[in-house]
Parts: sequence; C-alpha cells; structure tokens
Amino acid sequence: YRLPTGTEYRGELRDGQFHGHGELRFPRGGVFRALWHRGVPTQGKYIFADGLEYEEEEWHYCDGYDRRFYTEICSGFKPPGIPQLTNLDPPKTIPAGCYDCGDGFYNPQTRVVVDYKFRFLRNAEDEEHEWILRTCRRAGGGGAERKPKP
Repeated sequence: YRLPTGTEYRGELRDGQFHGHGELRFPRGGVFRALWHRGVPTQGKYIFADGLEYEEEEWHYCDGYDRRFYTEICSGFKPPGIPQLTNLDPPKTIPAGCYDCGDGFYNPQTRVVVDYKFRFLRNAEDEEHEWILRTCRRAGGGGAERKPKP
C-alpha cells in the first residue's frame, strides 16, 4: 500500500488496516518493522537508511558524550584535518540563510522545513525552532554552538 507521501506499507492487512507483520518503508530509506493490531503497532523497530537501528532503551547515539556519526562508528574516523560534518559524506549544501535539521532544510524567517528536494514537510513550532537554531548546522559552514552535558 503506497501513501500519498511516498511511504509504502508492505505486510499483512485485515479489514483494510495494518494487521500482523508488516513494515513501513519511508522515501528516504528508513524502515519501521512492526507487529500491528488493527492499525496500531504493538511492537516494532525503526532502522535508519544507513542501517543504524533505533534502541528505545539505552540509546547512546549522538548523545553529547560520543558525537561520532554512525558512518564513523562503522568505518572509523577520517585522517586529521578532514572533518566529517554530517553522517552523509559529502554533506548536503545548505541554502543561504537556512539550517540542515536532519530531515531537510529549515528557513528561520519563514519557519518552514522542506525536505532535501525542497518539498514542504512542516511548519516548525517554537520548541523545534529554538532547537534547530541551537544545535543544527547552518549555511556558510557555521555550526551551532554545542555545549557538553554537565
């Protein structure tokens, strides 16, 4: 079953609802595998496009203490003097005045997030706006100020 967003469900159905084993495949490559009951996941796991599996308990990836990207964890660091700014290498070029917020670009003037193909994703609420300005890379090579956890 393909949704208008490009997300695809592959799996069992019952009375027109996700039911049994199935997975949602997202356009950017992520997959959510789950056991569904009448359209609601009862247990499941999200796997990012690069193969990183989300762990609900004891999630340590990008937690402030170990700031390596998943590709660095799998393949090691680059030689000194060659920075890796995102999990993608080379990173996406950020449009002027915008930030890379992980699933697309954010324009703080319009408060709109678009995907990497410049299709509308959402309007950022105050909390997300502040988080993006505080933590995400911005155009021109500037990074957000990062403070370690106490």
